[in-house]
This record gives sequence, C-alpha cells and structure tokens, in this order.
Amino acid sequence: MIKTVIFDIDGTLYDYDQCHQIGMESLKEYVVSNLKLSAEEFQNKISEAEKIAVSRTGNNHAACHNRLIRFQCMLELMKMPPFPHALLMYHAYWDPFIAHMEVYHGAEVFMKKLKAAGICIGAGTNMTAFMQYKKLQRLGLTSYIDWLLTSEEASVEKPADLFFKFCLDKSECAPNECLFIGDNPKWDVESSLKHGMNAIWYQHGKKINSCEFMAADSFEKCWELLQVM
Repeated sequence: MIKTVIFDIDGTLYDYDQCHQIGMESLKEYVVSNLKLSAEEFQNKISEAEKIAVSRTGNNHAACHNRLIRFQCMLELMKMPPFPHALLMYHAYWDPFIAHMEVYHGAEVFMKKLKAAGICIGAGTNMTAFMQYKKLQRLGLTSYIDWLLTSEEASVEKPADLFFKFCLDKSECAPNECLFIGDNPKWDVESSLKHGMNAIWYQHGKKINSCEFMAADSFEKCWELLQVM
C-alpha cells in the first residue's frame, strides 16, 4: 500500500523547457540592450560562463544551478563588475520564467485525491530551495505538500544515493510504501526503483511507446496506476 507519493517538480508539474526558453529570451533582450552584445555574442558568453561556473561549483550540488553565479561569471568574462547587472540579469531571467509557469492539467486534482486517501505528499527535486519554493507557490500547490527535499539541502544532486535516502527518511515509510513520480527516467525512475520504491515515468501529454518502466502521460493515469500498487 502506498503511503507517500514524491513528486519531482521541473518537467513533471509544469513545462520547464517552455519557461526556460522564455526566461532565456528575456535575458538575451536585457543583455543585448544593456551590455551591447549581439545575440550571437550573448549565446557564446553565457555558454562559456556556464562552463566556468560549473568548474567552480562542481556539477553534483545545487550551486551548479545558481543563475546568479553564472551571470557573475559572464560579467567577469566581459571584464565588468557584478553590480548592477548580475542581479538585474537574474530578474530578467527568473521573473518571466515564474510568471509563465502553469501547473499541468490534472496535477492539483490528483493531489486532492491523494490527500483524501490519507497519502502523504513530498517533493524531491534538484536545484535551490528558494526557487523551488517559489515555483510551488506559483503553481498553487503549496497546501498539498507535506515535505520538500532539494539537492541544496541534500548536498547532492539526483540520482545520488544519498538524495533518495533522505527522501525515505522524510517519508517515514518503507521503500515499497513510496511512489516517486518524475519526468527523468534515470534521475527519477531508475534511481527510486534502485532504492526499492515504486516509480512512474511521467511524460505529460506525450505518447509513450512500450518501455521498461511504469509510465503515464496524465495524472489521471497516475491515479489509475496507483490503485494497483
């Protein structure tokens, strides 16, 4: 019997790729207008800055997702101080990103059903705690979430074993009483199965051909699968 359902956030509860694209377009407009780079120069600089940032933070910690660090590195490449542009670039990316977030159809109804059934709801996600809290607020799902684990808190990124150990600790359930739902087959599905959990590979609105995992293209399908666990 499932006692806890753990959700990934990005790409599982909303369209991350679309929001990221909107954020990057806004950032590009800011940079072209205020830092006097061409669109091509912007792309080259931000790509180089991301590599530098990861070389400093490593790629197995939430800091590798920190946009402010990336923008600071980009300004350093341009021989510019961090103020005032780093923070303004941060807002140029994140403000439209958050504003355009829309919760996937069926997610809230699914969570309501879980609550009515007495099932605990957790969120297990990479990235920094502050931004993931803001995303859940924007999606209107905060009243359903019983606990949250980010890679910032865990000090490791999914699919690290320690991340899933902490998920189980927070759930206070046996692994076979937990269900992990996420869009990444390696980070979310394979890793949770490795730790004895149940898992659903979630691909919202996408046709799923036969695969080795339990999969769903809607939250209605997730509810159906839950009934047979």
